[in-house]
Amino acid sequence: MRGDARLSIREVASAAAVSVATVSRVLNETGPVREDTRFRVLEVIARLGYVPHAAARSLITRQTRTLGVVLPDVYGEFFSELIRGADTTARGRGYHLLISGAHSDLDETREVLRTLHGRVDGLALMAPAADDEALEGSLPPQLPVILLNSTGRSGRYGSLCVDNHGGMRAMTHHLVRLGHRRIAFIQGPAGNQDAADRLRGYRDGLSAAHIARDAALELPGDFSEELGHQAAARLAVMAPRPTAVVAANDAMAIGCLSGLREHGLRVPADIALAGFDDIPIARFVTPALSTVRVSIAEFGNRAIERLVDSLEGGAPLANWQEVLPTTLVIRNSCGARARGAPVRPQTARTANHAAERRRNRR
Repeated sequence: MRGDARLSIREVASAAAVSVATVSRVLNETGPVREDTRFRVLEVIARLGYVPHAAARSLITRQTRTLGVVLPDVYGEFFSELIRGADTTARGRGYHLLISGAHSDLDETREVLRTLHGRVDGLALMAPAADDEALEGSLPPQLPVILLNSTGRSGRYGSLCVDNHGGMRAMTHHLVRLGHRRIAFIQGPAGNQDAADRLRGYRDGLSAAHIARDAALELPGDFSEELGHQAAARLAVMAPRPTAVVAANDAMAIGCLSGLREHGLRVPADIALAGFDDIPIARFVTPALSTVRVSIAEFGNRAIERLVDSLEGGAPLANWQEVLPTTLVIRNSCGARARGAPVRPQTARTANHAAERRRNRR
């Protein structure tokens, strides 16, 4: 007999000479079933080619075995790496992912969250525009949620963040150590917590070196290559021109690199350059980009791992927080080798967060 997608669980039960409840227990691995009966049911399922209906199964088990991942965007290397890490872990734990982009718009985020009701068992959410009130009005109260790179004020949700402030402060300090005193910064989008923390890290790095903040050196950006390219045009005509520039992410740094070349400026001979994230392409541009490494795939991996642990009986997510440390990756674009400064690629961890690898507040 050939398999038929229209087969019902009743037909399987009839062919195996057991009750529907017994077939359900075999499929969901719940309740006692004699081993010979289990074998007979599985043999019939294989012979008939029966595929359980996912929606019907979820009504019985109250689980969809699906996790939601909502991001500001799904375009670009950062998000593709995050999704890759999340998907690898989800599949390894027997779950599927339902992925959506909300584009940092609060109304769109609310709508996306409402469409997930009943379709996911847990949610990993990166939504810079959403506050606690917006989330609580758009999410079922019992749904396990991990916020990515943000912390809710209520303590109701788990939080997984990157050490954005410490990483950017460390990179600014590195550029100061190379002798730079006039360091420009290409900002991320307004209202974005990652961008705000990285800007604060840059300012604190300057302050620690007793370098006064110059608002003219803080250029607008939005995490895109295009805004990095536009920033290069402004840098090229500044007088005096900065000797170094650090971008709030690698995409803008790479756009800036292209723009600086178009204006006849050499990196790092005329101006040093650094980014943040260590996306895969960063090591392959010329010169290779100095940056702050975020283990992006691990970020996605850790979020899903913790979410599944909570679903399967682990510690609840309320008030749970974890900060992932960052690492300086020193390549050619910042000119460290040319200036003879000591270089320890991929070893300089940002301060104060090695001990915060897993910080829980329960």
